[in-house]
Amino acid sequence: MDFLISSAYAQTAAGAPQAGLMQFLPIVVLFVAFYFLLIRPQTKKAKEHRDMVAKLAVGDEVVTSGGILGRVTKIDDTFVTVEIARDVAIQVQRFQVSQQMPKGTYKSA
Repeated sequence: MDFLISSAYAQTAAGAPQAGLMQFLPIVVLFVAFYFLLIRPQTKKAKEHRDMVAKLAVGDEVVTSGGILGRVTKIDDTFVTVEIARDVAIQVQRFQVSQQMPKGTYKSA
């Protein structure tokens, strides 16, 4: 049965590997690449969205994350009332407002 399982023999002791900067350089380069390509743009986009939601005002024309276009009629701490048609208003959470549209977009839609 020895032909199916190879025997493991101890090898002679070699010099200990040197732990230098060159050993960790690929990990550092990979982390820097991830930071500039993934993490930094995502945090920048999140900050812009947070600022946009904080500056919402009554009369602004917005698009929700569900794709509903409307005009802001009332703002609370956590909710925004959006008029989507004449005498039809919905309440959405503030952070669900995904985009602020230019004035006049709501009438032309």
